[in-house]
Amino acid sequence: MKILTLDKIYTPDVLDAQKERYAKAAAEFEKLYGEKPQYFFSAPGRTEVGGNHTDHNLGCVLAAGVSLDIIAAVSPADDNVITVKSEGFPEDKLSADDTDVKQSELNTSASLIRGMAAGFAKNGHKTGGFKAYTTSSVLKGSGLSSSAAFEVLIGTILNGLYNNGEVSDVEIAQLSQYAENVYFGKPSGLMDQMASSVGGFITIDFGDKDNPVIKSIDFDFAKSGHSLCIVDTKGSHADLTPEYAAIPPEMKSVAKFFGKEVLREITKEQVLENIAALREKCGDRAVLRALHFFDDNARVAKQAAALEAGDFDTFLTLVTESGNSSLAYLQNIFAASNVNEQGLTVALYIAKQILDGEGACRVHGGGFAGTIQAFVPDHKLDSFKSGIERAFGEGSCYVLSIRNCGGTKVIL
Repeated sequence: MKILTLDKIYTPDVLDAQKERYAKAAAEFEKLYGEKPQYFFSAPGRTEVGGNHTDHNLGCVLAAGVSLDIIAAVSPADDNVITVKSEGFPEDKLSADDTDVKQSELNTSASLIRGMAAGFAKNGHKTGGFKAYTTSSVLKGSGLSSSAAFEVLIGTILNGLYNNGEVSDVEIAQLSQYAENVYFGKPSGLMDQMASSVGGFITIDFGDKDNPVIKSIDFDFAKSGHSLCIVDTKGSHADLTPEYAAIPPEMKSVAKFFGKEVLREITKEQVLENIAALREKCGDRAVLRALHFFDDNARVAKQAAALEAGDFDTFLTLVTESGNSSLAYLQNIFAASNVNEQGLTVALYIAKQILDGEGACRVHGGGFAGTIQAFVPDHKLDSFKSGIERAFGEGSCYVLSIRNCGGTKVIL
């Protein structure tokens, strides 16, 4: 488990603001619970850079932790009760011993807390009570995965308070996925949780789902001459769970045609050789989504190789290819159930107009609503930001840095 000081987590330009943020969280904790917090923890949001909707079919992804995070002021509790008050939300209070799935808690933060406690117990780890006050800079419904950051935060707290920090980052990510799938009720893959828990630029190969292969990428993005921008189109992910939930089974239906469970077990050549029968059996969208899987899965290794070789131009070309594949074949840029709301498509058009052949842009995260990602040349950053905010409002363009650590205990 990582234990880091503020200056090892945050960049110098935001350090003073972060010190103030932690001090405010401590004050809010004391106001709530009548005592000073004993510990602080942090977990970052994440950005998906390559491999859009490939993880749930045991593919590969390129991802990174980002500078937006959820922090918690925490003290252990003797009564085995977990109490979490998140800024702007009602307090959650539950017993760490009660690990039954509650239908009434589906799609709530309480389900994630209960799911993490249940996962720790299921895997033979210790659990216990604690009091926490959390505050988040991770945009909710943004594609930066605020839910994964919250899950990893709860896991990091349980790890730090009751397990001597011995639960690995990888296992915390796996338990976070368990909490989201089983207790929250969202059939997500593992990429969000893994990127948040591990941090930095990483590739993840999910070929062996129980032992994903994680590789850190040695690349200094600060020297690329580009900025990473996340554009918040102000579209919410609320009520879009059916859209996300349709993608994994559609892809898997193509694998099942060949007697396999996931697309990683078959080849693109098999799909192309049997495309007429597949179109009839599975439908065109499922076939197109499968073809996207194969191409975007292969792109991840190419992107990683380009970064490691310092060939940023090739990397940007691959980002553009990934975005085009998501638009045309994965079809997760807008919800078919609501064609009047296409903020992502509008954002991609505006971004491409401003970039004018430079940089790259693509859908970010799960898609359908929320955010796009853009790699913007530094000399175009001001015009990009102003052009985007003209369309989506002030503060809609976030200029981020890559965070080199995942879930961590924080020393002030």
